[in-house]
Amino acid sequence: MIGHLYRLWPHPGLLVRLGLLHAAFAVLQGLLLGALVPILRALLRPQPDFHAATPWLVAGAVGFAVYAVLRVIATPVGFAASVELTVQLRHHLMRHVTTLPLGWFTGTGKARLGRIVTASAGSVGRLAVAIGAPAITCTLVPVTIIAVTFAVDWRMALLFLAIVPIALLVLRRSGRIASIAEVELEQAATEIAGRAVEIGQAQPVLRAAGQGSTGSVRLRAALDEHRIIYRRGLRRSLMPDLSYTGVVMAGFVAVLVLGGVFLLDGTYAVADTVALLVLAIRFLEPLGHLIELNGGLRALDNSVTRLESILRVPALPRSSKPVRRMENSSIEFRDVTFSYGEGTEDPALSGVSFDCPAGSTTALVGPSGSGKTTVTRLIARFFDVDAGGIRVGGVDVRDYEPETLLSDIAIVFQDVYLFDTTIEDNLRLARPDASHEELVAAARAARVDEIIDRLPDGWNTRVGEGGAQLSGGERQRVSIARALLKQARIVLIDEAASALDPENEAAVSEAITHLTRDPERTVIVIAHRPTTLATADNVVALHDGRVVETGSPAELHRTGGLFARIYDQYEQTRSWHIVTS
Repeated sequence: MIGHLYRLWPHPGLLVRLGLLHAAFAVLQGLLLGALVPILRALLRPQPDFHAATPWLVAGAVGFAVYAVLRVIATPVGFAASVELTVQLRHHLMRHVTTLPLGWFTGTGKARLGRIVTASAGSVGRLAVAIGAPAITCTLVPVTIIAVTFAVDWRMALLFLAIVPIALLVLRRSGRIASIAEVELEQAATEIAGRAVEIGQAQPVLRAAGQGSTGSVRLRAALDEHRIIYRRGLRRSLMPDLSYTGVVMAGFVAVLVLGGVFLLDGTYAVADTVALLVLAIRFLEPLGHLIELNGGLRALDNSVTRLESILRVPALPRSSKPVRRMENSSIEFRDVTFSYGEGTEDPALSGVSFDCPAGSTTALVGPSGSGKTTVTRLIARFFDVDAGGIRVGGVDVRDYEPETLLSDIAIVFQDVYLFDTTIEDNLRLARPDASHEELVAAARAARVDEIIDRLPDGWNTRVGEGGAQLSGGERQRVSIARALLKQARIVLIDEAASALDPENEAAVSEAITHLTRDPERTVIVIAHRPTTLATADNVVALHDGRVVETGSPAELHRTGGLFARIYDQYEQTRSWHIVTS
């Protein structure tokens, strides 16, 4: 455990100092108790020898003063250390997270990260002090007393020593059960948190379905499951906990019996017997307290394991001699094969090759699951390819400094996320140092100015969590304006005009057209709408992760292949909607 904690923190000096403080605190307790032996021997004689007791009394008084000072210091230092350790740990986590491949940030990955940063990191920082410090004391006080007892009577010291391994074996079994229970409780607590968020998010749906008052069935089920798991954990830990307490009590009885025998046969004087009984009590008391700390120690261990599960995720590999300049915006795929994870049966891309010259616009088309989104993710290096290579500006994407690559790539996602702040702040995320004139120009080009004119506070209107105050099409326009403001030479657009009303579709298509006018900008757009395809210089048609057609829109439409079928199908659907409306 100590080794795990030490490796967990990037700067463990504070943790080490805190541990040494409590170690000194514990050893001093044991030594002060050891000082009772000569004091009692001097004072419990038929004729008390105060002269012999005086040096030990003085040493004990000095030791007690130091002990009191350490105790006063330990409490505020512990509180400050708990906060500081948590801050350090969260910074360490976030620094590591920023080096991970962007593809790691799936829904599951983000949920794990949120839970670990908010709950586990705080738990480790708190428990390292609240549980770790007493655990050090409860371990070192008995160890020190055993050493002191050897100086008094080796037989009693051996009895103390024999109690320790038996107690630790029982404690270990209890700890394993506590660890399993803590993991199950954490999973149940995570389920409760998920259901609570679901209840909040789904209120409009639940009320529209007439389930507003009964929609918490899943939450109640999660709460019931949590209660069942908690009770099961208590039942499973009952016997090991009682067994540990029995071992400690049996040890105390053995000490009483041995001490009584030695007192009656004259081996011990009264002073030695009293001193050894005091030492025995202070030896067994902290051992008994360990069972109370056991659950907290296992919770600490499990929290550390959860943190390490994030820290062990491999960072995005970096070249030993990274390229820090992109010469041009050309994109080349050369026999690229890629799979999402080892358990995936079929690769998402298989032997994909195509070229996007600098300044060109390429449309990716194909049915759902054909690999279009995967192509855009690999260009931005969300993942690394399994085989083949992707070159941007004539350089393999793996050879770029990641910041260099992403600084020249703008991405317009299918599901746009906006921060709960103003439109201006959301745009400036792309380029914080942009002038107001550049901001206005980007907004006008993406027709975001129309949105701003309708909002009550214009540029200063907050858009809500995730951009909830704007429609899907309006969020897309803001995202495209962000790409324009960034002035990136490569823009990747993922289904930007899907499921939009005619007004927003026209606005988004116009904004995409504006993006393609820059002769130095390479645009790759996933689209099936004729208005978007009309802006493309080339089309790459994908099916089952393979390239089945490449060429200009006009050429591929004449061939009657996959592109022509998708194009005609969309046109027929669009015509039907126009007639029926």
